[in-house]
Amino acid sequence: MSAIDRFQFTPDLNICRVLNGMWQVSGAHGPIAPKKAIESMFAYTDAGFTTWDLADHYGPAEDFIGEFRRELVARRGTEALQNLQAFTKWVPRPGKMTLDIVEKNIDISLRRMDVDSLDLLQFHWWDYRDKNYLDALYFLAELQGKGKIKHLALTNFDTEHLKIITGAGVKIVSNQVQFSLIDRRPLVKMVDFCKEHNIYLLAYGTVTGGLFSAKYLNHPEPGFVSLNTASLRKYKNMIDAWGGWKLFQQLLGVLKPIADRYHVSMPNVAVRYVLEQPMVAGAIVGTRLGVSEHIAENKKVFDFQLSPEDHQKINSVLDKSRDLFQAIGDCGDEYRK
Repeated sequence: MSAIDRFQFTPDLNICRVLNGMWQVSGAHGPIAPKKAIESMFAYTDAGFTTWDLADHYGPAEDFIGEFRRELVARRGTEALQNLQAFTKWVPRPGKMTLDIVEKNIDISLRRMDVDSLDLLQFHWWDYRDKNYLDALYFLAELQGKGKIKHLALTNFDTEHLKIITGAGVKIVSNQVQFSLIDRRPLVKMVDFCKEHNIYLLAYGTVTGGLFSAKYLNHPEPGFVSLNTASLRKYKNMIDAWGGWKLFQQLLGVLKPIADRYHVSMPNVAVRYVLEQPMVAGAIVGTRLGVSEHIAENKKVFDFQLSPEDHQKINSVLDKSRDLFQAIGDCGDEYRK
């Protein structure tokens, strides 16, 4: 059995370094059966994958957390809840923010998740030109003072606005950003700022929706029809921006022998690479609850470390790619153009 690697994220939150991503229950990845989903959540938790990443707009994700908590108490008692961490997001439409608006939305998440206080609230804002995001964060901090939120975080904010927010006195513990072998934009500016201010990164997109897989090695470039989930379509577009399918094949060709040498999978190597980057507290790997499970495979992420030679071989391909920071901008800028 692999030893699950954990991380002291905050003084009161010790998390699994591979987080269970719940975007896959949003409806954009096919149907999810609720009862099967809850049983799958037990399997992940029992294996040591106790940390869940979700959002208010990920379909029934918050409801699943609430139901899972109730089932956990019914089967194992309230003490079992101490081993569970659930990180949600609030993604409002830009516009005027008041305490009443903010509190009503946070109260919805509290009810759906069946908690008195949110472990981590990750805030996203679509339009930087609308400065009301600072008001929203001030009100979230006020709710934190009331005990409704334990910790405040961001998702898909760039370095410039992370500076503005911390400069305004809002205590942020993490920023969730896309970070993978093909998207290394956080290394340009974000990581250095996070080091200075003790802000961690939660990385998503680490396995590019499943494209970092032996299934796609020596595979013809997939068309739209075969890209049958939102994740596959999203990350195929990112590969196109990064350097295209031919270069991606070169990268897969380098990852395969590395994976074979450690007796792990290619997605394991992709996740391991991100976990070894500075300020990364955890990597989010999507879970298609009740449909497919990768528990045993995900555990292997903790069985090995990449050698300097591994990094050299990987970088020999990555150095041929386009500069995504120049092409797209800083972290999260793809959502605001």
